[in-house]
Amino acid sequence: MRALLSVYEARYPREAEFVVGYVGADVPVELITAAGALPVRLAGDPDGDLSAGDTYLGRGLDPMARSVLARLLAGDYGRLDKLVVSRDCEASLRLFYAVRELRRIEPAFGLPEVYLVDVLHLPHRTTTAYNLARLEQFRQRLRDWTGRPVSDADLAAAIASHDEQRALLSSLAAARREGRIAGSDWLAVVGAGTVLPVAAHLSLLRELSTVDLPEHAGKRVFLTGSSHDTPHVYRALESAGHLIVGEDHDWGDLWYRRRVDGHTLLALAERYQYNGPTAQRSTVDERRALIAEGMRHAELLIGYARRGDEAPPWDFAGHEGLFYERQDYGRIAL
Repeated sequence: MRALLSVYEARYPREAEFVVGYVGADVPVELITAAGALPVRLAGDPDGDLSAGDTYLGRGLDPMARSVLARLLAGDYGRLDKLVVSRDCEASLRLFYAVRELRRIEPAFGLPEVYLVDVLHLPHRTTTAYNLARLEQFRQRLRDWTGRPVSDADLAAAIASHDEQRALLSSLAAARREGRIAGSDWLAVVGAGTVLPVAAHLSLLRELSTVDLPEHAGKRVFLTGSSHDTPHVYRALESAGHLIVGEDHDWGDLWYRRRVDGHTLLALAERYQYNGPTAQRSTVDERRALIAEGMRHAELLIGYARRGDEAPPWDFAGHEGLFYERQDYGRIAL
């Protein structure tokens, strides 16, 4: 556990021959791995200066995206050879446009070339065909960037590794639901996998799976609402006597919930098409079912929504629990 926590606390910069920073859970990291590059997911910093992000994105946008832009401009992530953004929410899309335009008009900022992966989530065959075409385009762009074609064998191997990663996390999640991994530590267990090479993360997960983990005290909570790219809110809830045993955001359980279960580009396209369900891209009924599933292991439902993240409060209706809306990024007014 200590090694995973250490990686998570010092996520940036990461050193590799070719580093691809990415924003959003719809970026197909398997393709980046198959191209021989390191996918590194970019997190914001609630304690950092958001002013540069505010200047170019405006204060009305989700502060997580504003923080990521501010950190990009400050060079906090170290060397990023390229940047990939998914259209998982409006904030990510606006971040993409801002970085692309700033790179054009302010080359002195040194921002990396940015690429949009436009994955859609409608349950139609036409959507699958659209996503497959987008992933094929991304595959070719990775070839152009790295000079290395992504063969079918490379892709199959990368998918197998990332699916093993998801399987190990799913297995360890059982220990977490039993109260043997604190919620803030779980963010580190998952989050380390967003910056490490998949093989390195697999090694640490296998090691953790052999450890006899002690049980933590606290009222068991399922956390719904906004995503959490840092442990700030989790630690505040833990300090108040809560033990978070599950959540429905893509820096936690949703990051590994759905596997590819295939070895082709089509299987990969379908995995990202049906990934979720996130608050921004799913129906209220889908989210309600996910909350009901999570509450099987919890005593209390807590809903949390950041300022500028407008989707989550729709999920709170009809549920009993504690709900915190319009919260500052990384903060919760308990």
